[in-house]
Amino acid sequence: MALKQKLDANRLNLKDEVVSINRVTKVVKGGKNMSFAALVVVGDPGEGVVGYGSGKAKEVPQAIRKGIEAAKKNLHKVNLTDTTIPHQVLGHFGAGSVMLKPAPEGTGIIAGKTVRAVMTSAGVQNVLTKSLGSANPHNVIKATFDALIQLRNKAEVAALRGKSVDEL
Repeated sequence: MALKQKLDANRLNLKDEVVSINRVTKVVKGGKNMSFAALVVVGDPGEGVVGYGSGKAKEVPQAIRKGIEAAKKNLHKVNLTDTTIPHQVLGHFGAGSVMLKPAPEGTGIIAGKTVRAVMTSAGVQNVLTKSLGSANPHNVIKATFDALIQLRNKAEVAALRGKSVDEL
């Protein structure tokens, strides 16, 4: 697989979506320290670029801001065919697995909250998904990204097989 080229977040029209906000507590000698952890997905649907990040802070808005900054540093280009994905794929992370399946025009995004956020941010309009195993949003997002990175277009498959696109 080729090296991942760095995507410039400033040139893209990125939209962010908060997937989950979690209140976390650290018990210290003086009592309990409250803080918030935010899981954020950013993407440019027109370009097929998507990324995720997580941020922690004492207040929710700062946690979201930190999550967006982390997500901008973790952008991936997704191979799409028109409004869906090129082929079925299964992504794994930890105990979570996510299956993505191409769907015909007009189907929409059939997905849970977490996977739907990634799909809409990536610009996928028609897809069938199934989240298997872990329901933890962090694991589900990482499994979804594992699946999206595995997607190949016809030109890449032809190059890997040493054939032309017409021969496939």
